[in-house]
Amino acid sequence: MPRQTDTFEWMLPPRAPGMPARQWLYAALRAEILEGRLRPGARLPGTRDLAAQYGLSRGTIVSAFEQLQSEGYVDGSVGSGTYVSKILPDELLKAPRPIAAQAASNVRSKVRSKRSLSGFAKRLNLTTTATFDMRPARAFRTDLPALDLFPTALWTQIATRRLRRLSATQLLGSEPMGYRPLRNAISDYLIASRGVKCGPEQIAVVSGVQETLDLVARLILDPGDRVCMEEPGYQGAAGIFESIGAKVSPIALDDQGMKVPPRRLRAVRLIYITPAHQFPLGMTMSLPRRLELLEWARSSGALIFEDDYDSEYRYSGRPVPSLQGLDPGGQVLFFGTFSKVLFPSLRIGYLVLPPDLVPHFSAAIAVTRRHAPLLDQIVLCDFITEGHFGRHLRRMRQIYAERLSVLLESSRERLAGLLEISGIEAGLQTSGWLARGITGHAAAKAAASRGVDVVPLDRHSRLPLEREGLQLGFAAVDAREIRRGVRELAAALEGM
Repeated sequence: MPRQTDTFEWMLPPRAPGMPARQWLYAALRAEILEGRLRPGARLPGTRDLAAQYGLSRGTIVSAFEQLQSEGYVDGSVGSGTYVSKILPDELLKAPRPIAAQAASNVRSKVRSKRSLSGFAKRLNLTTTATFDMRPARAFRTDLPALDLFPTALWTQIATRRLRRLSATQLLGSEPMGYRPLRNAISDYLIASRGVKCGPEQIAVVSGVQETLDLVARLILDPGDRVCMEEPGYQGAAGIFESIGAKVSPIALDDQGMKVPPRRLRAVRLIYITPAHQFPLGMTMSLPRRLELLEWARSSGALIFEDDYDSEYRYSGRPVPSLQGLDPGGQVLFFGTFSKVLFPSLRIGYLVLPPDLVPHFSAAIAVTRRHAPLLDQIVLCDFITEGHFGRHLRRMRQIYAERLSVLLESSRERLAGLLEISGIEAGLQTSGWLARGITGHAAAKAAASRGVDVVPLDRHSRLPLEREGLQLGFAAVDAREIRRGVRELAAALEGM
């Protein structure tokens, strides 16, 4: 275990009146070690530093250190520093917990029992956590691009160049809505590729869809307001809406996408939708259905949150304009992210706002996170404006199309009668319907035992599904791994 150096000033408990300095320092350091705040191998501050910080003589510090060393708590020598012993004596590990620590624990327990929480805290689903599978990608991980093919050397080159030229102003930060040159670049990209009608002043740079939905929910919704969502759909959005007290109404899907909410549904304030590549089933909302939904929203006064999920990778069919680009009345908030297109840890997305909502969102960002991290915005801006982003999209679109083709071909050969995989026009994943009698959760468990990842469709559903199914990603792994995954998945389903 490598030695750890602590160069910070230490905050020790106050010294009791009349207590000798050496005894106080010895007892305080011993308690830090026994209670785990000073871990084995951690370096203690130098005697001169401690003496200066607490106004003690160096001899007092040395005396306390020597007693700790004689009892086996620390080791070290002159010139090399003093460290917490890597292996503490057995009798020290059995030492009773200090009375003060026990008393503090009792106080904390009483406080928790009397704690008063807000309605928001009580509505939160405490089982919801952001989990990331850090294992190497395998068939059929969802929501993941081909990270091994990202041009990391190029990204590093741009970042290094920018760091060398970083100004004092850039160290200060950016305006709440984001780095202005990046917002210009995003505006140009969206106008050209997605038919979005916007200027850079309408764009807010955000960290991702969860932060964005949280902002939208707090600015648009009050407790009791109604939100319409696709069924099945993205439950991360539903969790946010419900956490502020909104009522979620699931709306059924057909082959054209989400159906228009019924007229009897009153007081709908917001519609959340993924029209470019429906999550999780994968269909693209048709143009007539988009126009019908826009008219419904206009007549009912509802806003539409258009999550442009996975739209960058289209493999077939004619491009369909974004809902925002078809909207004449400012009813649509348009969201997109670079996390799925480039790499997840980038945490940069964008929200295109109707002009009248811009001041409200800017103020909300200013009083919460202030602004997004600036350096990543600067590097991304250069990556886009120098043409690297467009080239990366074209390259990956071709690779993902090939991987999707391999998945569909292999599935026809080996999964016929077991899993009926849907054809899709865009995205990084698709879905499939299981043979009657096989449940999604059982299929996922059987597949996992054979080294294959699939997601049961009912994980994304609020209502019982008419038919069980699975969600499969194909973008993150190569053709060889896709074929292996199909073989193992077929074996798992045949065994059921």
